[in-house]
Amino acid sequence: MPPAYHFLIDPPLAGPWNMAVDEALLDDAAQSGRAYWRFYQWQVATVSLGYFQAYDEQARRYRERGLPMVRRLTGGGAILHDRELTYSVILPRDHPLARSRDDLYGVVHRSVVAVLSQWGLDPQLFVAGAAKPASEPFLCFERRAPGDVLAGRSKLAGSAQRRRRGAVLQHGSLLLAASDAARHLPGVGELADCTIDADELARRWLDELSKRLGGAWQPFRLPDSIRDRAADLLTGKYLTESWLRGRRVPA
Repeated sequence: MPPAYHFLIDPPLAGPWNMAVDEALLDDAAQSGRAYWRFYQWQVATVSLGYFQAYDEQARRYRERGLPMVRRLTGGGAILHDRELTYSVILPRDHPLARSRDDLYGVVHRSVVAVLSQWGLDPQLFVAGAAKPASEPFLCFERRAPGDVLAGRSKLAGSAQRRRRGAVLQHGSLLLAASDAARHLPGVGELADCTIDADELARRWLDELSKRLGGAWQPFRLPDSIRDRAADLLTGKYLTESWLRGRRVPA
């Protein structure tokens, strides 16, 4: 029998809370065996640093411009979260898609390709060619990794993973439109010459995922236990300068 998925569609929230909820769901999936799919957005334009990324001069420049900043649990380059739809999928260890990193990336990004095609785009999955440069750009959407979703030369969607004993978290961003803080990175709106509604995109994406993955898709609201865990992570990790600057603190 195909596994069940519990899905959440959250309103725009603050960056540290978004990251705390993703980690709390990861903890719960490892214990409960539940699989989650979450859509969310951001209250204000926010920069998230990758787990291993240095808090350097480029990061400070974005902060000095007044942009809130948070560090993610997953790796990769910095993401300027603004006019986008963000997703997270959290799977327990025994889920079929949790066994292979590439399989999970592939099924999610192929569903993005199918959905974006409904707006008249011709998106493709990026295939690596030449070796990576010695120094990569600060922003994730200026980088290219195998499996990223591109339309022409523009990257529209990318993802990153974090594996723990018992569960895996993958989350990523799909650019709806260019941010005022990064006008050089176009979104679906600019490339398809239309306005993209995040709720409509989420609905179509869920339809596509249910067709591809099967199983039951059950609406889910955070119980107090997960919300309390997220609150602890918020104050003990994601709001702290030590976490942001790269000095690890306990969860």
